[in-house]
Amino acid sequence: MTADQLHLAKELDELKEAGINWLHCDVMDGQFVDNLAMGPYEVEYFGKMPDFTVDIHMAVKNPEKYVKMFAPCRPDYITFHVEAAEDPNAVIQLIQDEGIGAGIAISPDTPLLTILPYLNQVDLVLMMTVKPGFAGQAFREDVLEKLDQLTQYFEENFTNENRPLVEVDGNINPVTMAKMQDYAVDLYVLGTSALFNEDPRSYKEKADEMYAIIGK
Repeated sequence: MTADQLHLAKELDELKEAGINWLHCDVMDGQFVDNLAMGPYEVEYFGKMPDFTVDIHMAVKNPEKYVKMFAPCRPDYITFHVEAAEDPNAVIQLIQDEGIGAGIAISPDTPLLTILPYLNQVDLVLMMTVKPGFAGQAFREDVLEKLDQLTQYFEENFTNENRPLVEVDGNINPVTMAKMQDYAVDLYVLGTSALFNEDPRSYKEKADEMYAIIGK
Protein backbone atom coordinates (compact mmCIF):
# COMPACT_ATOMS: atom_id res chain seq x y z
CA MET A 1 0.00 0.00 0.00
CA THR A 2 2.86 2.40 0.72
CA ALA A 3 5.56 1.44 -1.79
CA ASP A 4 6.02 3.46 -4.99
CA GLN A 5 3.51 1.76 -7.29
CA LEU A 6 4.95 3.43 -10.40
CA HIS A 7 8.45 2.01 -9.88
CA LEU A 8 7.81 -1.39 -8.34
CA ALA A 9 10.66 -3.25 -10.03
CA LYS A 10 13.17 -0.70 -8.72
CA GLU A 11 11.54 -0.73 -5.29
CA LEU A 12 11.75 -4.51 -5.08
CA ASP A 13 15.41 -4.54 -6.08
CA GLU A 14 16.21 -2.01 -3.36
CA LEU A 15 14.21 -3.92 -0.76
CA LYS A 16 16.02 -7.14 -1.66
CA GLU A 17 19.35 -5.34 -1.36
CA ALA A 18 18.26 -4.22 2.11
CA GLY A 19 17.72 -7.85 3.14
CA ILE A 20 13.93 -7.57 3.15
CA ASN A 21 12.37 -10.75 1.78
CA TRP A 22 8.71 -10.52 2.84
CA LEU A 23 6.09 -8.50 0.98
CA HIS A 24 2.97 -7.54 2.92
CA CYS A 25 0.11 -6.81 0.50
CA ASP A 26 -2.92 -4.95 1.85
CA VAL A 27 -6.24 -5.85 0.23
CA MET A 28 -9.11 -3.53 1.23
CA ASP A 29 -12.70 -3.55 0.02
CA GLY A 30 -13.95 -0.13 1.15
CA GLN A 31 -16.45 -1.86 3.47
CA PHE A 32 -14.56 -3.50 6.30
CA VAL A 33 -12.31 -0.42 6.23
CA ASP A 34 -12.89 2.97 4.59
CA ASN A 35 -10.19 2.51 1.99
CA LEU A 36 -9.45 0.54 -1.17
CA ALA A 37 -6.20 -1.24 -1.98
CA MET A 38 -4.79 -3.89 -4.32
CA GLY A 39 -6.58 -6.26 -6.64
CA PRO A 40 -5.62 -9.75 -7.80
CA TYR A 41 -3.66 -8.55 -10.84
CA GLU A 42 -1.32 -6.50 -8.66
CA VAL A 43 -0.81 -9.27 -6.12
CA GLU A 44 -0.26 -11.87 -8.85
CA TYR A 45 2.81 -9.89 -9.93
CA PHE A 46 4.37 -10.40 -6.49
CA GLY A 47 3.38 -14.06 -6.33
CA LYS A 48 5.68 -14.81 -9.26
CA MET A 49 8.78 -13.54 -7.44
CA PRO A 50 10.78 -16.39 -5.87
CA ASP A 51 12.94 -14.05 -3.77
CA PHE A 52 10.02 -12.87 -1.63
CA THR A 53 7.53 -14.43 0.76
CA VAL A 54 4.15 -12.91 -0.13
CA ASP A 55 1.74 -12.22 2.71
CA ILE A 56 -1.75 -10.95 1.83
CA HIS A 57 -3.59 -9.03 4.55
CA MET A 58 -7.30 -8.99 3.71
CA ALA A 59 -9.10 -6.14 5.44
CA VAL A 60 -12.39 -7.16 3.85
CA LYS A 61 -15.90 -8.30 4.61
CA ASN A 62 -16.85 -11.78 3.37
CA PRO A 63 -13.28 -13.14 3.50
CA GLU A 64 -14.28 -16.45 1.86
CA LYS A 65 -15.06 -14.58 -1.35
CA TYR A 66 -11.64 -12.91 -1.36
CA VAL A 67 -9.75 -16.09 -0.50
CA LYS A 68 -11.17 -17.66 -3.65
CA MET A 69 -10.29 -14.52 -5.62
CA PHE A 70 -6.68 -14.26 -4.44
CA ALA A 71 -5.67 -17.91 -4.00
CA PRO A 72 -4.76 -18.22 -7.72
CA CYS A 73 -2.13 -15.51 -7.12
CA ARG A 74 -0.23 -18.15 -5.11
CA PRO A 75 0.76 -16.09 -2.08
CA ASP A 76 2.53 -17.81 0.78
CA TYR A 77 0.06 -16.54 3.38
CA ILE A 78 -3.47 -15.14 3.35
CA THR A 79 -4.55 -13.37 6.53
CA PHE A 80 -8.18 -12.47 7.29
CA HIS A 81 -9.70 -10.45 10.13
CA VAL A 82 -11.41 -12.41 12.87
CA GLU A 83 -13.89 -9.52 13.14
CA ALA A 84 -14.99 -10.07 9.52
CA ALA A 85 -15.55 -13.83 9.60
CA GLU A 86 -18.81 -15.51 10.58
CA ASP A 87 -16.97 -18.85 10.80
CA PRO A 88 -13.21 -18.38 11.22
CA ASN A 89 -12.64 -22.15 11.18
CA ALA A 90 -14.16 -22.37 7.71
CA VAL A 91 -11.99 -19.53 6.40
CA ILE A 92 -8.84 -21.11 7.84
CA GLN A 93 -9.71 -24.43 6.23
CA LEU A 94 -10.47 -22.77 2.90
CA ILE A 95 -7.06 -21.08 2.86
CA GLN A 96 -5.13 -24.17 3.92
CA ASP A 97 -6.96 -26.37 1.41
CA GLU A 98 -5.34 -24.17 -1.25
CA GLY A 99 -1.90 -25.04 0.14
CA ILE A 100 -1.50 -21.51 1.52
CA GLY A 101 -0.57 -20.53 5.07
CA ALA A 102 -3.56 -19.18 7.02
CA GLY A 103 -3.24 -16.05 9.11
CA ILE A 104 -5.73 -14.47 11.49
CA ALA A 105 -5.68 -10.71 12.14
CA ILE A 106 -6.98 -8.88 15.19
CA SER A 107 -7.68 -5.15 15.44
CA PRO A 108 -6.57 -3.08 18.47
CA ASP A 109 -10.01 -2.90 20.09
CA THR A 110 -10.77 -6.63 19.77
CA PRO A 111 -10.08 -8.75 22.88
CA LEU A 112 -7.30 -11.31 22.52
CA LEU A 113 -9.71 -14.03 23.67
CA THR A 114 -11.41 -13.74 20.29
CA ILE A 115 -8.55 -15.46 18.48
CA LEU A 116 -7.38 -17.95 21.12
CA PRO A 117 -9.63 -20.80 19.88
CA TYR A 118 -7.93 -20.67 16.47
CA LEU A 119 -4.26 -20.50 17.42
CA ASN A 120 -3.80 -24.26 17.10
CA GLN A 121 -4.94 -24.06 13.48
CA VAL A 122 -3.40 -20.91 12.02
CA ASP A 123 0.12 -20.39 10.73
CA LEU A 124 0.32 -16.67 11.49
CA VAL A 125 -1.20 -14.09 13.82
CA LEU A 126 -1.34 -10.47 12.67
CA MET A 127 -1.60 -8.05 15.56
CA MET A 128 -2.72 -4.63 14.36
CA THR A 129 -1.12 -1.80 16.31
CA VAL A 130 -3.33 0.80 14.60
CA LYS A 131 -6.90 0.67 13.35
CA PRO A 132 -6.71 -1.02 9.93
CA GLY A 133 -7.29 1.04 6.82
CA PHE A 134 -4.90 3.99 6.65
CA ALA A 135 -1.17 4.62 7.01
CA GLY A 136 0.18 7.33 9.32
CA GLN A 137 -1.83 6.61 12.48
CA ALA A 138 -0.39 6.71 15.99
CA PHE A 139 0.88 3.47 17.51
CA ARG A 140 -1.59 1.98 20.00
CA GLU A 141 0.36 1.51 23.22
CA ASP A 142 -2.42 -0.63 24.70
CA VAL A 143 -1.62 -3.36 22.17
CA LEU A 144 1.60 -4.02 24.10
CA GLU A 145 -0.48 -5.55 26.89
CA LYS A 146 -2.17 -7.79 24.34
CA LEU A 147 1.23 -8.86 22.98
CA ASP A 148 2.31 -9.66 26.53
CA GLN A 149 -0.80 -11.81 27.02
CA LEU A 150 -0.21 -13.59 23.71
CA THR A 151 3.42 -14.26 24.60
CA GLN A 152 2.37 -15.78 27.93
CA TYR A 153 -0.28 -17.88 26.20
CA PHE A 154 2.32 -19.27 23.81
CA GLU A 155 4.69 -20.08 26.67
CA GLU A 156 1.94 -22.03 28.43
CA ASN A 157 0.46 -23.81 25.41
CA PHE A 158 3.07 -24.09 22.64
CA THR A 159 6.72 -24.76 22.08
CA ASN A 160 8.61 -22.04 20.26
CA GLU A 161 8.85 -24.33 17.23
CA ASN A 162 5.13 -25.07 16.81
CA ARG A 163 3.49 -21.76 17.63
CA PRO A 164 2.15 -19.49 14.87
CA LEU A 165 4.33 -16.67 13.59
CA VAL A 166 3.41 -13.27 15.01
CA GLU A 167 3.38 -10.19 12.80
CA VAL A 168 2.76 -6.61 13.92
CA ASP A 169 1.43 -3.87 11.65
CA GLY A 170 0.84 -0.18 12.25
CA ASN A 171 3.33 2.68 12.78
CA ILE A 172 6.22 0.23 13.06
CA ASN A 173 9.52 2.11 13.32
CA PRO A 174 12.71 1.90 15.41
CA VAL A 175 11.03 3.47 18.45
CA THR A 176 7.98 1.21 18.45
CA MET A 177 10.01 -1.88 17.52
CA ALA A 178 12.17 -1.36 20.60
CA LYS A 179 9.04 -1.55 22.78
CA MET A 180 8.21 -5.03 21.49
CA GLN A 181 11.49 -6.87 21.99
CA ASP A 182 10.29 -8.76 25.08
CA TYR A 183 7.32 -10.24 23.24
CA ALA A 184 6.79 -13.07 20.77
CA VAL A 185 7.06 -10.97 17.62
CA ASP A 186 8.61 -12.44 14.47
CA LEU A 187 7.64 -10.06 11.67
CA TYR A 188 7.37 -6.26 11.48
CA VAL A 189 5.35 -4.62 8.71
CA LEU A 190 7.23 -1.51 7.64
CA GLY A 191 5.31 1.33 6.02
CA THR A 192 5.48 5.11 5.91
CA SER A 193 6.88 5.53 9.42
CA ALA A 194 9.95 3.37 8.74
CA LEU A 195 10.70 2.87 5.04
CA PHE A 196 8.48 4.65 2.54
CA ASN A 197 8.91 8.26 3.60
CA GLU A 198 10.87 11.46 2.99
CA ASP A 199 13.96 10.24 4.85
CA PRO A 200 16.66 10.36 2.12
CA ARG A 201 18.54 7.32 3.43
CA SER A 202 18.46 4.14 1.36
CA TYR A 203 16.20 1.25 2.31
CA LYS A 204 19.31 -0.66 3.36
CA GLU A 205 20.43 2.10 5.72
CA LYS A 206 16.97 2.29 7.27
CA ALA A 207 16.68 -1.50 7.51
CA ASP A 208 20.12 -1.83 9.11
CA GLU A 209 19.01 0.49 11.91
CA MET A 210 16.04 -1.78 12.60
CA TYR A 211 18.06 -5.00 12.30
CA ALA A 212 20.27 -3.67 15.08
CA ILE A 213 17.21 -3.34 17.33
CA ILE A 214 16.00 -6.90 16.79
CA GLY A 215 19.50 -8.37 16.84
CA LYS A 216 19.52 -9.63 13.28
